[in-house]
Amino acid sequence: MIDNILIVGFEFPGAFSIINNFSLPSFFEIAIYMIIFLFTIIMVLKNKSISLRKEAELLHVINVYLIRSCFWVIFLVGLVDITIAFFRVEKIFEVFFTKEFSSNFTRPIFVGTFVHIPLILIGFIIGKFTKTLGFHWLSLLIVISELLIVIARFIFSYEQTFMGDLVRYWYAGLFLFASAYTLYEEGHVRVDIFYQGLQNKTKGLVNSVGSIVLGVSTSMTIIFIGFNGKQSIINSPILNFEITQQGSVGMFIKYHLAMFLGVFGITMLIQFISYFFESLADYNGEEGKRVIENQSSH
Repeated sequence: MIDNILIVGFEFPGAFSIINNFSLPSFFEIAIYMIIFLFTIIMVLKNKSISLRKEAELLHVINVYLIRSCFWVIFLVGLVDITIAFFRVEKIFEVFFTKEFSSNFTRPIFVGTFVHIPLILIGFIIGKFTKTLGFHWLSLLIVISELLIVIARFIFSYEQTFMGDLVRYWYAGLFLFASAYTLYEEGHVRVDIFYQGLQNKTKGLVNSVGSIVLGVSTSMTIIFIGFNGKQSIINSPILNFEITQQGSVGMFIKYHLAMFLGVFGITMLIQFISYFFESLADYNGEEGKRVIENQSSH
């Protein structure tokens, strides 16, 4: 991910370009890979005494922070951006600002740089000091948004594109961000023929193999394809602050939806590795097996 930022955002040639053409930037990128690799080895050797369940829980805690922060990001961006869209459509900005400055709010790059990015940083700061994941609140916000659309449309005969944009924005965040935590709670649908009748050790083996062969491989595919160069399905919309075809009458959050796919791939990758460790602990018969109270898987 660091290499992706350097390549896409700062015109670095890519770490593996050093094979064909040695350059200082490519050497710097290779050095980053080596530092992280050595750091990983050191951490593994340093924490050999930590159980697999502890390692799994640590990864889950990291993931929970990412998911919680992303909830606050889309909550803040959603409320602020729909306000900006309303002011832009109804030309309210021109009441408070000059026409020249008001025109900045019709430019996605201005809104993205000076509104969205600060809100993203604030969201990650709030995520550090809060505990709720926000899924229940986000579901409630979606219902309230839908209700307000119905009231505005059928009572006040008022309807704008940005109203539907907010619902889709929060819906996408709810499903993609909640997926990793659903895996932790074993709430995903499991097509089960033999699994329930297996012993705990065999279940651990099945889950550990499945986590790598199916889970990690899928997550890595999303990450590698999504972040593969400037024209990839995630990088390109983010670089261009891409918006919908409705333009200035909608919210400027389409590029966030591409970013959601990246968040989904990264959080699922971390959670599948956590699940892999936990499954290995089950296979090895480690104590402290986590009990899922309200089992929701099928």
